[in-house]
Amino acid sequence: MATSEQYKELLTEIIKKQIVILGPDIAVLKARNIKEISVENDGAVTAIDGDPQQVLKKLIDEYVSLSGLIVKNIVGTIMSKYPEIKVSVNN
Repeated sequence: MATSEQYKELLTEIIKKQIVILGPDIAVLKARNIKEISVENDGAVTAIDGDPQQVLKKLIDEYVSLSGLIVKNIVGTIMSKYPEIKVSVNN
C-alpha cells in the first residue's frame, strides 16, 4: 500500500512536469484548484487532506482537461515508477 509521502512525491512530480509544459503560473494554479492539497510555488505538494487516491485522480483530471493526450502520456510514464499506486487516466 502506498504511503502519504509516496502520494506527495507522485503529485509533486506530476505538477513539476506540468510546470515544464504549461509554465509555473498555469500549472500551479491548476494544482491549487484541488482544495485537498497544499502546493508550494515551485510545485511541491506539502500536504494532502483526504483520500490521496481521489486527490490524485482530481489532479490528473484537472490537467487532462487542459492538455488531453499529452498529459495522459506523461502521467502514464510517471505512474510506471509508482507501481503500488493505481489510477485510471482514461478521461
